[in-house]
Amino acid sequence: MTDPVNHTILLLDIEQFGRRDDVEQAFMRRMLYSVLHETLRSAGVEPAEQRLEDRGDSVMALISPTVPKPRLLHALINETPTLLHANNRLSAASARVRLRIVLASGEVAVQELGGALGGAVGWDLNQAFRLLDSTPLRDALRHRDGPCVLGVSDALYQGIVRHGHGGLLPEAFHRVTVQGKEGDFPAWLHGEPAPTPVGAPSATPAAAAPIAQPAPAPAAAPVPQGAPAPAAAPVPQGAPQPQGAPATFQFLGGTPTFGGNLIGGDQHVVSGGEVHGDVNTGNTVGGDR
Repeated sequence: MTDPVNHTILLLDIEQFGRRDDVEQAFMRRMLYSVLHETLRSAGVEPAEQRLEDRGDSVMALISPTVPKPRLLHALINETPTLLHANNRLSAASARVRLRIVLASGEVAVQELGGALGGAVGWDLNQAFRLLDSTPLRDALRHRDGPCVLGVSDALYQGIVRHGHGGLLPEAFHRVTVQGKEGDFPAWLHGEPAPTPVGAPSATPAAAAPIAQPAPAPAAAPVPQGAPAPAAAPVPQGAPQPQGAPATFQFLGGTPTFGGNLIGGDQHVVSGGEVHGDVNTGNTVGGDR
């Protein structure tokens, strides 16, 4: 195995590749390599400055650190979408290619194994593949109309993008968190963030409040046998008589009788007026009335 050497790591993966049949997959792989070669050519990457490894529905390119990374970023942001759009226009809908793309950098060692392709190993390489397969990158492509989405490692963002090298716009990237097997780590995606899902309101209705029942009327206190009935509250003179209340009279002096019966003494019951002298109701008696 060779000693680790710093490389720029470029990964491209076809969206929903496994849902296509064999003929469509073969066509899409040819398009993938055509777009990759044209992108590297536009960035000025010579064949001797690149090492390609096929991964089925994806491809890995290890690029010499002597190639300026701003040139690669500009090619991925501007050239790659244009190339994909031009190829997809001539393709059947079922064979159109949409790509997740990752650009990172780090130490990579290469171990050639007899009779086998590949052999690149390294921590930074593993993290780049974690980003390629991450939920934030997949969601970003799913919610976009364009043919690709680009993610970059935090080291590449902090060293290149954040400073605006080559006219890059740092504000065109947004930070995401990638959940990797070895722990979470930050990365940066180019373009607008995917919409945040809105939490559904709770489907459990609130418990209905109990209906208030009218309080029962307090029971009247028992009246002892032989005790006089309680007197009604006095009604002010001239006030209207309550509905259904018994008629009241006030007698000042004299000897009133009702139905021929004599009621002795002054009687004080009022019905809006005063009567002076003897009063007889039912029998004729002398005197004023």
